[in-house]
Amino acid sequence: MKKIAVFTMGTRGDVQPYIYLAQALTDAGYEVTLGSHPCWKSLIEKSGVLFVPIGPDIDIEREASAIRSDSTHPVVSMLKTMNFIFRIVQNSSPEIFDACKGKDLIIVSHSQMAATEAEVLGIPTVNVTLQTEMIPEKLKAMKPLQKALGKLIASQAAKPYNKVRKRYNLPKVNSMDEVMSNRLNLIPISRHFIAPSPYWEPQHQMTGFWYTEDKEYAPDTSLATFLENGEKPVILALGAMSFEAKKEEDKLSKFIRAFEITGTRAIIQGFQMTLKTYTLPKSMLAVGPIPHSYLFRKGWCVIHHCGFGTSAASLIYGIPSIPVPHILDQFANAERLVKIGAAVPPIKASDLTEQRIVDAIMLMRSSYAEKFSRVTELSELVKAEHGLDKSVELINQIMGD
Repeated sequence: MKKIAVFTMGTRGDVQPYIYLAQALTDAGYEVTLGSHPCWKSLIEKSGVLFVPIGPDIDIEREASAIRSDSTHPVVSMLKTMNFIFRIVQNSSPEIFDACKGKDLIIVSHSQMAATEAEVLGIPTVNVTLQTEMIPEKLKAMKPLQKALGKLIASQAAKPYNKVRKRYNLPKVNSMDEVMSNRLNLIPISRHFIAPSPYWEPQHQMTGFWYTEDKEYAPDTSLATFLENGEKPVILALGAMSFEAKKEEDKLSKFIRAFEITGTRAIIQGFQMTLKTYTLPKSMLAVGPIPHSYLFRKGWCVIHHCGFGTSAASLIYGIPSIPVPHILDQFANAERLVKIGAAVPPIKASDLTEQRIVDAIMLMRSSYAEKFSRVTELSELVKAEHGLDKSVELINQIMGD
């Protein structure tokens, strides 16, 4: 049996796609080990995938929320989070190196985690990229100034990775393109969400979204009763943007008041610290982690931050979106959802007010038939891509070479 190792860091939304891939590869007959934060041990092992802990035993979601709450600007927050994660990756290199030993293939996540260690050990790699902006358009003609600027940005991005390379006496790289696999880079995104670039080299393969149906999930009594007794609710699912290092009562209250004004039933995820002392109206229910494959099918629409996971799930399970982007790629994802007819115009988190939420809900109501028809159509198109099956097939080809 051939052995594959996959490594990733970050919140559950960052880790979940790799769990799906690891499950699919395990079902295809490979021995797959997934390395990540110790806090994800239970989640990964319950999925039937072998787990190896990488890095310190911390609550990564709490750490990320603490960084976010201490930063005055979303870009600063993202940069601090990236630096925090990279320090873990850098300090964990010996653990990653040991976990790579004896493997036939290393799957390198979007953070380039394990690329250097695989190079040292002479193990072939396959890349995964979740943000298409990170894929070089080498077939595109560029003006000299564009090339110079691109090289400058690339060299700055490569600096932290060169610290790991120095540990193994490897030469510096001028760009992260140099450490990416030249055989296969999997892009687990639907072409109905983002069009593939004609300037990508052939190893960059857009496969379609990765997902599985959680057939074993059953709602608890409170959720089942809530869903059975009333109209479909709005799902408030801000993902990592609703993890709290300190109470965010003002933010949550804006949504609560908007739901009350519009007479909207709601299911609320996140805001666990605030909700300990917050009494919700009977028309609303706070819940913990629930598979998107179940929850999104039960909702009228979803208010979300447009992270990779919730953006994909909204299309897979056919639910219209009210986007509330907070940082970087979330803004682009929000605009993409609007462009393809799956969402109303976004509300930037920095511009969030009770009235703007009310207006967005009312706009969704007035255009709901059109939005629901469109996401239903997109759901069928996305599912027809069979992203996981295609990815396993491409990896099979690599392993057979």
